Amino acid sequence: MMLKLTEVTTQQDSVSDDEVTLTYEARQKSRLLSQTDSGREIGLFLPRGQVLRHGFVLTGADNYRVRVKSASENLSVVRSQEAWQFARACYHLGNRHVPLQILEGELRFLTDYVLDQMLEGLGFSVTHEILPFEPEQGAYHGHGH
Repeated sequence: MMLKLTEVTTQQDSVSDDEVTLTYEARQKSRLLSQTDSGREIGLFLPRGQVLRHGFVLTGADNYRVRVKSASENLSVVRSQEAWQFARACYHLGNRHVPLQILEGELRFLTDYVLDQMLEGLGFSVTHEILPFEPEQGAYHGHGH
C-alpha cells in the first residue's frame, strides 16, 4: 500500500522512520510517485512551489516520517580562489538562470556542456563529479514571489 505524504517539516533535527533519496529535479515536484530507500512506495502530494531540501522530513496522516536526501548527480564543478573570477562565473551562470550551488571558492551546477564551454572560454577549468546537489534557493524564496 502506498504511503501518502502531504506535509513538510523543515527542521533538520526531526526524527524519521525512513529516507528517500531524490534528484534535484524530483525534489522540485509537488506530485511524485517514488520509493523510500527501504523500498516502501510513497506518493508526494505537497503544496506547489516548494523545493525539498536535504534533511527535510515528509509526513502524512499516519505520522510516518520520511527524511529527504539529495541524490548524487552529474555535476560540473568550477573552482577559483580569485574573487573577481569567481564573481564573473556566478554572474554568467546566474544570467542564464542556472540552478547553482555556491560554496567557498567552488560552484556546482547540473552538467551542461554548453555552459562548460562558456566557462572554459572565460578561462575556467571545469571538472565533472558525481555529488549531491543543493543549489541556492534564490533571493525571493519564501517571500510570496
